Amino acid sequence: MDLRRRSTLAGEAAAASAEVESALSTPADPTSAAFFDVDNTVMQGASIFHLARGLHRRKFFTTRDIAGAVYKQAYFRFVGKEDPAHIADARNSALGFIAGHTVQELEELGREIFDEAMAHRIWPGTRALAQRHLDQGQRVWLVTAAPIEIASIIARRLGLTGAMGTVAEHEDGVYTGRLVGDLLHGPAKAEAIKALAAREGLDLSRCSAYSDSVNDLPMLSLVGDPVAINPDPALRAHAKAEGWRIRDYRTGRKAARAGLMVSAVAGAAAGGVAAAVAARRPRA
Repeated sequence: MDLRRRSTLAGEAAAASAEVESALSTPADPTSAAFFDVDNTVMQGASIFHLARGLHRRKFFTTRDIAGAVYKQAYFRFVGKEDPAHIADARNSALGFIAGHTVQELEELGREIFDEAMAHRIWPGTRALAQRHLDQGQRVWLVTAAPIEIASIIARRLGLTGAMGTVAEHEDGVYTGRLVGDLLHGPAKAEAIKALAAREGLDLSRCSAYSDSVNDLPMLSLVGDPVAINPDPALRAHAKAEGWRIRDYRTGRKAARAGLMVSAVAGAAAGGVAAAVAARRPRA
């Protein structure tokens, strides 16, 4: 299956799984919405690492379980080699330990981990931007490569409309070890937003999108109001050239360099962790 088709499937799956929690009441501005990336945009650092660290501490999986998958994802991110067999192998190795645990397990632990490791990392400036959209009667979604379960927890905790994330297949509430579509990354985010917009009657020219990463150009370019938040150098340059708004809530050069490193490492690990962090099959 080619990249475009996988992106479309991932986008459709993510849009279908978006939890439109505030849809019980008609929004005051029904055709306008805002879409926020999570890592280093809404939250300082990578949500998937905070989640993985918390799950590791709870013996949810071992260091050995995740190391190989992360390495393979990092290899073709930094080397740039997208050999189909290599990518398939990396994806399958990541999913080798997703099966066997329940959705309820991950959701319960995810809430605990958010409160202990993520809540204090939310950027106040980005949170205020999201709240402004809500106050204007618009809906606000998170759009992230992280598992939909943790993305939804973050959205609920922040009082947002809902979330779109990577969707892991489960049957009778138990993870199968397969993805629905593919990782919600890059072009797949744009596909998810387009699918959601069609379903919800959104006018994308009236919508906003926020991200720190040049990888999210497909999402940012889709809306009428793209905004670079804590941008990496490539996105900053593109935003300046296009006249997009730029907001940077980091302080000092060290913080800026740290943000760049988080973005790079988070992207490298997304394939190895985002779909797989849900759990490995318990050993007998």
